[in-house]
Amino acid sequence: MTNAELAILSLVAETARHGYEIEQTIEERGMRDWTEIGFSSIYYLLKKLEKAGLVESQLIPTQGRGSARRVYQITPAGRSGLSKATLEALSQPQQSYPSILLGIANLPLVSQKQSVVALRSYHKILAERLEQVAAKAESQWPLPDHVEMLFDYSLMALKAEEKWIEKAIRKMEDK
Repeated sequence: MTNAELAILSLVAETARHGYEIEQTIEERGMRDWTEIGFSSIYYLLKKLEKAGLVESQLIPTQGRGSARRVYQITPAGRSGLSKATLEALSQPQQSYPSILLGIANLPLVSQKQSVVALRSYHKILAERLEQVAAKAESQWPLPDHVEMLFDYSLMALKAEEKWIEKAIRKMEDK
């Protein structure tokens, strides 16, 4: 199961939802900061999960104007698959490939000045992202424990990266 499939399945497991509600929850929780899930892929993934028998859907009429909405809920097979995928995600670290590592590998190809300017830009964007994630977490307080843990992980990772980038800039400037 891909990270995006796991994310969608977990949201449907919390409560039956239609696609737009899933998008709203993804935005509220800042999930795009820690998993690869695009707005345009939500319905594709829901259909894929439904085809695999992990979710089922039904059309629910809306009150007033508007068309009916397709609401998805998890199936017993989906709950079993979600449990298995969750335990796997909790027990097996996955390799990630941040593009900054490619930039570092290619530092000899650019000047020291260009490198420092680029790293300062990276640092600025990182600091802004850190502020955004912190504000998003604070605006939703109090959070369920598992959601608080998600924000904590993201904030700690961003802070660690911020410290690392500051060290890298100092190292480049000392040359």
